[in-house]
Amino acid sequence: VDNIKYNYGDIQAVKGITFTVKEGEIFGFLGPNGAGKSTTINMLTGQLYPKKGRITVLGLDITKKSGEVQAQIGICFERTNLYEQMSAIENLKLFADLYGVKKFDADDLLITVDLKGRGKDRVSSFSKGMKQRLMVARSLINKPKILFLDEPTEGLDPTSADNIRNVILKERQRGATVFLTTHDMLEADKLSDRVAFIDDGEIIALDTPYNLKQKYGKRSIKAQITTEIGEIEDREISMDNENTAGEVHTLFDKEKVVTIHSKEASLEDIFIQITGRGLTG
Repeated sequence: VDNIKYNYGDIQAVKGITFTVKEGEIFGFLGPNGAGKSTTINMLTGQLYPKKGRITVLGLDITKKSGEVQAQIGICFERTNLYEQMSAIENLKLFADLYGVKKFDADDLLITVDLKGRGKDRVSSFSKGMKQRLMVARSLINKPKILFLDEPTEGLDPTSADNIRNVILKERQRGATVFLTTHDMLEADKLSDRVAFIDDGEIIALDTPYNLKQKYGKRSIKAQITTEIGEIEDREISMDNENTAGEVHTLFDKEKVVTIHSKEASLEDIFIQITGRGLTG
């Protein structure tokens, strides 16, 4: 991705971003709603063309070879776009026909996303989580080289979200590259090899979660102690001070410690530190 820009009228949605995604990695593209994530993924998949800049996907210019690219990728949108009056298997077969895939195992795909035995049921009878899992299954029909997932676990219950995370990891094991857009920093931290922060149409940081935490994060030791009157109070000691060991020794020497653990900055903490605002701000 080389210096791409996109605007809706006078609104600059994407302001000249540049990055490279490595083959076989899970790349987290993170930012709050309205930051430019969905516009970017639409350009990467050939649904929008950049006003300026160049995008190469699988060695092909997306603006000139979008059909060839789309035949080798899978896409799962943030919003459900299934045929509600058709069954799960009918939805999968329809998209297999569109992709020109003649041989695929619909039942196996449904098992992959924990929808075993629901293939003949109408999609209109599915819960939101079931529909989202079916959309993920649909994105896998052509065994894509790149899987684009736009907020794949948004609004899902923990079980459905965990199932989709497991599918993402299995796809990476298969050799697929995964481009994951989300504003769920915890999910991105668990899954991503590298992450990019996008805010107001610009990439403001790009690195591994570990390196971002080392660069921007603050490490600390958090403890709970019991006071003389039996109340629980919190204590926090920075791990980056010269006298950290002495402060920990004093804590145990003078206080009754109930619990103690280390704490590192989360990706959300780092995003707030860099931008000065949270993911919903």
